[in-house]
Amino acid sequence: MATTITTAELHERFVTCTGTSTDTRTISKDCMFFALKGPNFNANAFAADALEKGAKYAVVDEAPAPMDDRFLLVPDVLQALQRLATHHRRKFDIPVIGITGSNGKTTTKELVHAVLSADRATLATSGNLNNHIGVPLTLLRLTAEHRIAIIEMGANKVGDIAELTAIAEPTHGLITNIGKAHLEGFGSYEGVIIAKTEMYDFLSRHKGSVFVNADDPLLMGKSAGLERVTYGSTGDPDVLGYLQTSNDAFLKCSFDHRDDTWCVDTHLIGAYNLPNVLAAACIGLHFKVEPERIVDAIDGYEPSNNRSQFSDTGRNKLVLDAYNANPTSMAAALRNFATMHSERPKLAILGDMRELGTESAAEHRAVVALVGELGLSARYVGNEFMACAGSAAYPTAEVLAEALKSTPIIGHLVLVKGSRGIKLEALAGAL
Repeated sequence: MATTITTAELHERFVTCTGTSTDTRTISKDCMFFALKGPNFNANAFAADALEKGAKYAVVDEAPAPMDDRFLLVPDVLQALQRLATHHRRKFDIPVIGITGSNGKTTTKELVHAVLSADRATLATSGNLNNHIGVPLTLLRLTAEHRIAIIEMGANKVGDIAELTAIAEPTHGLITNIGKAHLEGFGSYEGVIIAKTEMYDFLSRHKGSVFVNADDPLLMGKSAGLERVTYGSTGDPDVLGYLQTSNDAFLKCSFDHRDDTWCVDTHLIGAYNLPNVLAAACIGLHFKVEPERIVDAIDGYEPSNNRSQFSDTGRNKLVLDAYNANPTSMAAALRNFATMHSERPKLAILGDMRELGTESAAEHRAVVALVGELGLSARYVGNEFMACAGSAAYPTAEVLAEALKSTPIIGHLVLVKGSRGIKLEALAGAL
């Protein structure tokens, strides 16, 4: 009978590898392949294929026949991956910053990464690999050159952040905000609060510290008693920032440090990004990054992947924010859009917000009401909006794109926002 391998033994082999893979389509020479299972797949069946393609080892929980020493047998591959990541993380006595939140966590993570990497070798989560698989894979990218790590953590239900903090063991934490997102999984807004503040729970038990938006009374209350560094635009936080008025589409702001004011010209859309910028400045200052480097790093950051991207198509000017949406972020985007200076007529194209459970219908009606309250024109996409927005709604982005061929939109400032599954980015070519 084949013998299972321990975490320590697995790590001895891991450090001889060039990296990791969970997909035989992304095998690199001498990597370690993890044969994960899912509802509709079992990668144990592809372990031999991974080795043929160049993997040095294949971690499996079903012994193949025949089996040689390139197959590493464990009781459960997912647990082995997570335990290996924690074991590996403990080899590095460096700050590890955990970042979560309902809105803005990826943008904040990218800004913090830009700021810290301007000063030292910094590991950060790639893309949105922020779940129970992505976090371990990120930790396994840690090398001796890294001086700090930024680990983004996502959650769809209570317990997710507790699980991820137990894997990553952060020394510092940041919750960007707590809003109405993934209500279907959390059950209620109260469930979101419980889930997100699991970050604070871990850091409280392990004597870690937190970065907190002082303008957010909920987060200030939940972080009371923790060692914390604050940032905000009112009162007396450790890092005080200001929104600068501008007719430009992009956010302009500043922050105070050592009796000086440092101005930042970002490539981000919307005042709702001010806390994200201040969080990055706050974390940079805490870790002794010079203000000049902080400003240059934030100035140079350009959002991607349909996150608050601004573009001029020649026919219209677009604010493309179609990566994700929930009631909190939708309201913030609409209010900001309404206040943006523009000589062009404004149009909002809004897609359904996913995973809202029993609150979905009411939350979509609230968005339509807010559009009316703000005096905006809008088109809507998705079944939820079809039920409450009348003739202004279309079932899919493709149907709306087809309609725009006969009645094109020209000369507008257009906000495009919706959940990723609605695929509003498909409208870019029609706008």
